[in-house]
Amino acid sequence: MATNLLLSIAWTHVSTRVRQTLVGMFGVAMGVGFTIMMAGLMQGSQIDFLRQLVDTMPHVTVDDERRSVPIQPADQEYAAVAMSNVANVNRRPGIRYPEAVMASLRSWLPGNVAPSVKTTAIVDHGGGKVGVTLTGIDPRLEVRVSKLATQMIEGQLGDLSKAANGIIIGQALAEKLAVKNGNTVLLAAGEGTQISATVVGIFRSGLKRVDEGQIYSLLGLAQTLTGENAIINQLRIRLNDPLIAQKVATQVEAQTGYKSVSWQEANADLLSTFATRDFIVLTVMGAMLLTSSFATYNIISTITHEKRHDIAIMKSLGMREYAVRRIFIIESMMMGSVGILFGWALGYLLCYAWSQITIFNPLTGATVPLQIYYSPMHYIASGAISILCCAVAAFFPARKATRVHPVEIIRGAS
Repeated sequence: MATNLLLSIAWTHVSTRVRQTLVGMFGVAMGVGFTIMMAGLMQGSQIDFLRQLVDTMPHVTVDDERRSVPIQPADQEYAAVAMSNVANVNRRPGIRYPEAVMASLRSWLPGNVAPSVKTTAIVDHGGGKVGVTLTGIDPRLEVRVSKLATQMIEGQLGDLSKAANGIIIGQALAEKLAVKNGNTVLLAAGEGTQISATVVGIFRSGLKRVDEGQIYSLLGLAQTLTGENAIINQLRIRLNDPLIAQKVATQVEAQTGYKSVSWQEANADLLSTFATRDFIVLTVMGAMLLTSSFATYNIISTITHEKRHDIAIMKSLGMREYAVRRIFIIESMMMGSVGILFGWALGYLLCYAWSQITIFNPLTGATVPLQIYYSPMHYIASGAISILCCAVAAFFPARKATRVHPVEIIRGAS
């Protein structure tokens, strides 16, 4: 019965001050709505960038090098001998027995693995020379470990096998060299090897550094440029879940002994920047919700000031201070709850409106829509923080009003 009485009094206060109540609910709704929009926009753009980054590179890359220097024979025989800068004459470039290594990995790997040959080269066309990274691939296996086949805007991945010395280049590189599909370019390697190659396809990944500095060929062409036939110096792994790449890289390195780098490790600096960005976004959203709670604070402060005589009467009739404070907290919770519902609707509408906006990217020449991330956690978190702010905003003015003695309030009545 006491609870029903408190609810009845709180509802009377809220319903008789319609304008003030609407202003309070509007403030909460705006804070919640714009917080959801900011969270969806910032997280959406970040996820879209990471998706593009992950799609343009293997989740795990196994290179033909070791993280630690092999133990020298003299160190094994004589522990007291210290040697440095000693070449290992038994060191052979490439991954030893790559087919056996891949078969062993496929037995437990939650994804796929494909061989490749990575080297640097210079592309020469009409006097224009550009240094690039050349990756030799097997088109049949490459579709399992990368999105290259879906990124083709001219030609197909399988065209590499249909032309002698065929290569696939990025759109940015093609524009830089004024190269079209079917043109011939000159490839030069560090060992002085020069090969005439034919452009059989053009891809666009969305990342300028990849589109301008990466080209693909068959394994044989890359091996010829390196001067090492039948050498595989890299294994490219794509996982069903990219988030476990670091764990899988550690297992692969322990099993094979070769350096294995996950996409998280390769982009550690970028991911640390995103962590800082997330902190800034959370700070901004918290400030927005805190600002919206001031509207509730002002409304409750005004109500408590105007209801001082009611407070005095209620305390004179024997109502406890905590019960009186609870009335005003209930009022703020009512306004906050309705404001949160409207804020959720507003946030969804704002996110949908922003998702319809398209932006022209001058680097890639593509028009893409703004990426919005819809998550129930955005709604739950914004609602929980808002209702907490409303309760705190109501507590302090209510506590101040209820601490005044009823006799002082009645004496001061005009």
